[in-house]
Amino acid sequence: MRAWFRRLAYKLSLFGYFKQTWQKLYSIPGNVDRQTRILQEQFVQNLLAQPRYADPRRLQRHEHQVYSQNGEDGVIAEIFRRIGTCDRTFLEIGVGDGLENNTVALLDQGWRGYWIDGDGSAMTRIRKTFWQPLAERRLSLHHATVTAEDAPAILARLQVPAEFDLFSLDIDRNTYFVWQALHAYRPRVVVMEYNSLYPPDVDWTVAYHPKLVYNCTSYMGASLKAYEKLGAHLGYALVGCELCGVNAFFVRRDLCGDKFAAPFTAEHHYEPPRYFLLRRTGHPRCFTDLRPPAQKPR
Repeated sequence: MRAWFRRLAYKLSLFGYFKQTWQKLYSIPGNVDRQTRILQEQFVQNLLAQPRYADPRRLQRHEHQVYSQNGEDGVIAEIFRRIGTCDRTFLEIGVGDGLENNTVALLDQGWRGYWIDGDGSAMTRIRKTFWQPLAERRLSLHHATVTAEDAPAILARLQVPAEFDLFSLDIDRNTYFVWQALHAYRPRVVVMEYNSLYPPDVDWTVAYHPKLVYNCTSYMGASLKAYEKLGAHLGYALVGCELCGVNAFFVRRDLCGDKFAAPFTAEHHYEPPRYFLLRRTGHPRCFTDLRPPAQKPR
């Protein structure tokens, strides 16, 4: 009998050992994620302590992520805190499924605007998730793969005003050329994805082709210097980039004054590709948990 109990105790101890081992293995991804987040925060704080970021007119200290890919939500909010809003209207081209872009936080705060994207499945998800602002006509949705040739006509059909508060453009490959084609529109603030692989003094763009899309390589968009020059031609000043080196921010020249860090050049505002800072903090994003009311049978 004693031998039987010893064998049982041994088996139970093995079970406990394997259970503890499994729990430790199960917790590894979460622990790694937490340690990565701590290292990211430490890196950002050390970076912002450098003299380059001492000017209070720089925007990086205001980065904050609600729905945006990185800290764009906070930067956009700070820009409008400085220059004020006009009509609280946005236009974003390249919105994905709506839960990670540069304007959904504004939509959540009562703004209205226009979303355009070429992904049909993303459009379906948007209609399901954002049924409230769509029903309230605060959000206008359009399915299209935007090119430089058809961009002005698409905006005209949507009745986008010539002047509005925010324009965000992220279609990867042909972003530069679509902004160039929309020269008749005068948004007060523009957000552009730039190719930070190229150093700040290099003026570079992809070779334009309306039927080609991003091939998931470094061959995309344009360098920050190219956007600086295009923005200046259209009447905009480059006022900053976010720390990950993904998006650049432009403000219409007549609104800048001394509110932003000059000079408004790529050399002054360039941020290199720090994609290791890409992160999604907090809980999974959700715009609403309410369901649309059931439609009455006809």
